Amino acid sequence: MVAYPNPPTDEIHFKAVENGERQLGNQREAALVAGVKPATIQVWVSRKKIEPVFVGPEGPIFHLPTIKKAAEGGSAHRHPTPWLNSQGPRQLAA
Repeated sequence: MVAYPNPPTDEIHFKAVENGERQLGNQREAALVAGVKPATIQVWVSRKKIEPVFVGPEGPIFHLPTIKKAAEGGSAHRHPTPWLNSQGPRQLAA
């Protein structure tokens, strides 16, 4: 289960039509919204903090308001298996 799930796709579409705001963006745009590096977005996906709305021919597409919410949430979400982090498994002190 993802910590910050996307709203249903029809809701994303109707909000974009009503407000005229851009709701979807690629990995680079998601990183700009979150104030992080694009690689961090990949880490968040691998740790199940966020998920793309869909994966197009040019890569994953993200719901930008959800990305912003995940960034504001900070590092409160911890993956239940800590060895699945970007640094690899850690050695226990003897």
